[in-house]
Amino acid sequence: MAPTGMYHRVSNYIRGRADKEEVLPMLTTTTAATLSIAYTIIYVLPFYLSSTTRPSPSLSRDAPSVIRARIRVVTGSVIVSSIITIYVLSVYVSPSALEIFRLLGWYPIALRDVAKVLLLTGLLFSGPLFEKGIVESGWKTWIGGKSFHETLTHIDQITQGPITEELVFRSLLIPLHLLTNMSPSNVVYICPLYFGIAHVHHFYEFTLTHPHTPLVPAILRSVIQFGYTTVFGWFATFVFIRTGSVWAVVLAHSFCNWAGLPRVWGKVEGSAIIGPVGKEGKQRGKEDGDPMQVANGELGILWTVAYYLLLLAGAGAFYSGLWPLTESKHSLAKI
Repeated sequence: MAPTGMYHRVSNYIRGRADKEEVLPMLTTTTAATLSIAYTIIYVLPFYLSSTTRPSPSLSRDAPSVIRARIRVVTGSVIVSSIITIYVLSVYVSPSALEIFRLLGWYPIALRDVAKVLLLTGLLFSGPLFEKGIVESGWKTWIGGKSFHETLTHIDQITQGPITEELVFRSLLIPLHLLTNMSPSNVVYICPLYFGIAHVHHFYEFTLTHPHTPLVPAILRSVIQFGYTTVFGWFATFVFIRTGSVWAVVLAHSFCNWAGLPRVWGKVEGSAIIGPVGKEGKQRGKEDGDPMQVANGELGILWTVAYYLLLLAGAGAFYSGLWPLTESKHSLAKI
């Protein structure tokens, strides 16, 4: 017998709207928007309610004590917002525990979908991976499992941040909006605005810890940050709806935070591995009778050409793979 649980009923409801069928929304747009605003406030406001989480001219947001305190606070914020969402869905949609976890993208953990999304994200960063791994000789630390520096700042960037942000701004917000009369395509473009707005408070923190920076550059910095966080939000929302997996977008988010923004101008520089590695991981050169050496600092133009060719090829491969690599039987809606 075909399953008739809440998850399938919700999926049929969303697909019915996509097929222009006359169906009543399970939630109002006002309810979804109100909860989204509330979750954004619950996520950000606690950072400024205590001196342990609030930066100051003498205390950076990247200070270990601030990071530890913020991890504790934001974990509580995610729990509170999750409880509210589960309660709302229980009242308006009457789900079972398993089915609501499916709607939130917590279950099942489809490893194949996660791997495809990571591959897709990696394609987009082909150039930066070449620069980090080859030009800057990062492959040596990757092999040794030391590519992620063991500091609280990096832990926050590649684990805590992606996990809590994706749980709130994708797993909780998106299902609420899909249950309104908003089309899945509009959800992809609108929901990430909450994610972008949630980063605007960095402007205040930056001006607080950099009081001598002129206002215009500080504003420009925040506008750029709002822009790229929103663009990433579009991608993450698209992937979440297409795969129904919050874990896929968490890992994609972690990867992007680790890789950083791709270089789009300038020459690549660094240490390039252009010869075999000798004993104890040391680079062999002329002293070992090998004609190949390590290139340090200023590199030839071909390295830069290779980087930008890989960047363009990766972007093309990303575009070509966007739909097939995000296709999943666990999708929440048809886009």
